[in-house]
Amino acid sequence: MADRKRLKNPNGLILGTPGAGKSFAAKREIANAFLTTDDDIIVCDPEAEYAALVQRLDGQVIKISPSSTQYINPMDINSNYSEEDNPIALKSDFILSLCELIVGGEEGLLPVEKTVIDRCVHQIYRRYFENPVPENMPLLEDLYNALLEQEEKEARHVATALEIYVKGSLNLFNHRTNVDIQNRFICYDIKELGKQLKKIGMLVVQDQVWGRVTANRSEGKITRYYMDEFHLLLREEQTAAYSVEIWKRFRKWGGIPTGVTQNIKDLLASREVENIFENSDFILMLNQASGDRQILANQLGISPYQLSYVTQSGEGEGLLFYGDVILPFIDRFPQDTELYRIMTTKLSEISGQTLESQERDAPLAEPEVNHAR
Repeated sequence: MADRKRLKNPNGLILGTPGAGKSFAAKREIANAFLTTDDDIIVCDPEAEYAALVQRLDGQVIKISPSSTQYINPMDINSNYSEEDNPIALKSDFILSLCELIVGGEEGLLPVEKTVIDRCVHQIYRRYFENPVPENMPLLEDLYNALLEQEEKEARHVATALEIYVKGSLNLFNHRTNVDIQNRFICYDIKELGKQLKKIGMLVVQDQVWGRVTANRSEGKITRYYMDEFHLLLREEQTAAYSVEIWKRFRKWGGIPTGVTQNIKDLLASREVENIFENSDFILMLNQASGDRQILANQLGISPYQLSYVTQSGEGEGLLFYGDVILPFIDRFPQDTELYRIMTTKLSEISGQTLESQERDAPLAEPEVNHAR
């Protein structure tokens, strides 16, 4: 395994077609980091693929869904949230992104709407910073109520859009955080969120991670953050812009972000998102689709010979980009190990394990008794 902390910029990407072994490669590095470092590890898991590994290593799986009783508060903030004197200004950026996702529309928030939201954000956090106790932490409902008190009609428009997330059926983000977010290994399982809620969920998770990174920085601790299905974040302008900011900000705060995705085109969708490539000195590249291979070759300067390692390659085969080095690799992970069994995502192997465990855990059959006299 390569030690990413030796790189000038440890940010990373894991790229490959479905079935090439992206999630397995991520888990392989996570297990290695957990066992050989003291780093904190956080995973955003849109497909519920990491729970077995997290639970085996005594981590905390946080299931975020409309039916779950586990909650995280998108309004959470700490005094280290920003390197500037005013952490509320940075928090306001996040809340503006959140509102932009909720309000929707092709043009996003209007300037007047941004102004009233920013004004309300400063109002509702004033009480908390005057007396920073948990019960004073704002909720989404506090923002909703503050918007209703504004004179501008635009404020009421935003409040109406927020209503379903505060008082309606999608109010799962209007609760105080009630889970252990201090565990060394945390997985946010957002599989059961619907399409619209999943985008919001991924943005809220990113903000929670930022809060953890800032808290860890003051303790001199590294935070590794893995985002599976990373392309989901890059499809929306608001979540893409926030992701790029994380990529730029994390390094000097002791954070190591890693995006796991099959959609190369989403990584290059805009000049802004393209910065993710430029700010990543670690890329683990598995088998690539034909259309993506040429894009990557031009972007990363890959020779035709090197390209052959990601052309119709098998599972766990590809190229490792480590700073200025491009290294072909073949990873044959032993399958007769407990680690392999909890890291594999192959349906046939998972269902086989489930069947085995059911047979192993099934009660012994009662002996037949002949009651005939």
